[in-house]
Amino acid sequence: MLTLHHLETSRSQRVLWLLEELNLPYALETYPRDAKTRLAPPALKRIHPLGLSPILCDRGLVIAESGAIIEYLAERYGAWAPPDMAHLDPPRSSPEHLQCRYWMHFAEGSLMNWLLLQLVFDSIAAKRLPLLLRPVVRPVLRGLRQQVHKQLIAPHMEAAMAYMNHHLAHQPWFAGDHLTMADFQMGFAVEAALARCANAADWPHLHAYRQRMQAREAYQRAIAKGGPVVMKL
Repeated sequence: MLTLHHLETSRSQRVLWLLEELNLPYALETYPRDAKTRLAPPALKRIHPLGLSPILCDRGLVIAESGAIIEYLAERYGAWAPPDMAHLDPPRSSPEHLQCRYWMHFAEGSLMNWLLLQLVFDSIAAKRLPLLLRPVVRPVLRGLRQQVHKQLIAPHMEAAMAYMNHHLAHQPWFAGDHLTMADFQMGFAVEAALARCANAADWPHLHAYRQRMQAREAYQRAIAKGGPVVMKL
């Protein structure tokens, strides 16, 4: 029996969505974040040494990392997928295969780096400081956050958003005309990017992509079971 160890507002939403699309029987173990630190609870370390989510258990295997889990599910269970999931892992000789693999790596190798950095600095700015330190520390933190965002985060995020928006102007899904592994990996990142970019309305094709994703019944079931995608500070 498949078991997904799911941390709220985390990358494991990718796996939960895929499990729903594949219509596989599975057990869901949900873990809340620590109310103060927003980190995963220690209980996850009993499943995997790093204590991070997602973690998928299947027939004695313990698999971590969302990309590795998505690939495992496609290879292990893809042959029994519903008809509209027949292109989950495109044929090796096809152009769609290269696109699928590229966006699978882009999600974590490029996009999520900047989103996480932005989340870290937003979290620092949102922290409550002792009353006596606020007049001194708060302006310093605010200035540091503004400089990092202006000089480092914003330029890279703008480039990534424009790149993705242009790509999706020509096709409905990241690897072409069909839903593939890439969309399960990229979907979470697109949700987070649109939530955190101040000028999110400038990216119409990314918005249309998100609407297509959110319109899928399996995606809606995943949200109902796993909770919202984007973390609130």
